[in-house]
Amino acid sequence: MEGPEGLGRKQACLAMLLHFLDTYQGLLQEEEGAGHIIKDLYLLIMKDESLYQGLREDTLRLHQLVETVELKIPEESQPPSKQVKPLFRHFRRIDSCLQTRVAFRGSDEIFCRVYMPDHSYVTIRSRLSASVQDILGSVTEKLQYSEEPAGREDSLILVAVASSGEKVLLQPTEDCVFTTLGINSHLFACTRDSYEALVPLPEEIQVSPGDTEIHRVEPEDVANHLTAFHWELFRCVHELEFVDYVFHGERGRRETANLELLLQRCSEVTHWVATEVLLCEAPGKRAQLLKKFIKIAALCKQNQDLLSFYALVMGLDNAAVSRLRLTWEKLPGKFKNLFRKFENLTDPCRNHKSYREVISKMKPPVIPFVPLILKDLTFLHEGSKTLVDGLVNIEKLHSVAEKVRTIRKYRSRPLCLDMEASPHHLQTKAYVRQFQVIDNQNLLFELSYKLEANSQ
Repeated sequence: MEGPEGLGRKQACLAMLLHFLDTYQGLLQEEEGAGHIIKDLYLLIMKDESLYQGLREDTLRLHQLVETVELKIPEESQPPSKQVKPLFRHFRRIDSCLQTRVAFRGSDEIFCRVYMPDHSYVTIRSRLSASVQDILGSVTEKLQYSEEPAGREDSLILVAVASSGEKVLLQPTEDCVFTTLGINSHLFACTRDSYEALVPLPEEIQVSPGDTEIHRVEPEDVANHLTAFHWELFRCVHELEFVDYVFHGERGRRETANLELLLQRCSEVTHWVATEVLLCEAPGKRAQLLKKFIKIAALCKQNQDLLSFYALVMGLDNAAVSRLRLTWEKLPGKFKNLFRKFENLTDPCRNHKSYREVISKMKPPVIPFVPLILKDLTFLHEGSKTLVDGLVNIEKLHSVAEKVRTIRKYRSRPLCLDMEASPHHLQTKAYVRQFQVIDNQNLLFELSYKLEANSQ
């Protein structure tokens, strides 16, 4: 179609493609099919540019975006060697945890330990999106070159074992399993005959009461480092990960690694609070610790880090902690009242009305309580059909898009925290980024009962 009408239609198509590229950016590198389609469209548009002078400005921007998402790499060129990324929680190294966090993609390679029933292990290098079958293949290859007893690699299955002893058999077709592991869960490769004999790693169920780093650091330092780390993690989550997480369910998720790591971190902070309180044996120090955590929560709220704030309050509300009546009685009245206000703010009544009122008054940068965003998206998704009489439910998709846009708004300005650079600063930073926690609720209750008995 020639003339002004043809130009208008081509500009509309080009505008949609530009918006698509701008939204997906690097995620397109994971979709080979999408890359081929965009390359074809790109070549067609470049041909039209010579016929329609009005397309020149848009095609220049298209060229820049295509270069950004690396879709013009010649197929005959060799792919660049990729740096192996340490996955926080499951590969502990001080130098790794101190690095600024960058977004994970399915094609990224990581190191991961896969354990055997006798708690020996092999370290494999694998894609983050690798399937269970791929992981078992790497384990089998490693075992063939080791001095382990012959036959161990036959008919292997992959199992996720939690610190509580709970076991989940992973199916061969499942993928992206690394980021779905629990805080103290590990992958075990074994034969079906040895499945029932699997037990957690000893270090995950041992308890060492006593003073830890939390007793030696200032609340302001902890709060600032929590906010800084969670901002790094939140910034790595692409908005589309929220949609993929809700719309595709557990078995269909692909590019949600960064979101799942952020959710795991929220759970980790909650268990950290309970762990630190219940490992503190002296009643007086334990009351001081409650006071310190309430201070940290207040400072996180001041930093507009509502993810940390929520996690800290939930940690103090853990049943194993809240039942320590004698410890809570030692808390000054001022802090008891402050904590009640925090509980009211995190109260889910009337669809989290108090929380929504507070966050609506905050200006970016803001770290929201991410699980509530997923709850809202789930309500939108399950509350109405995507297709109605064979047609797309545009109203539903507009509502989802509006919710996703709020995520971008929270990150529209950079986070700036004034933190000194010193050896003590680095020590606190390392402590905050790799908590050692007990995530076994039964074990937490055992500690709680013991503390209560000793206090009487």
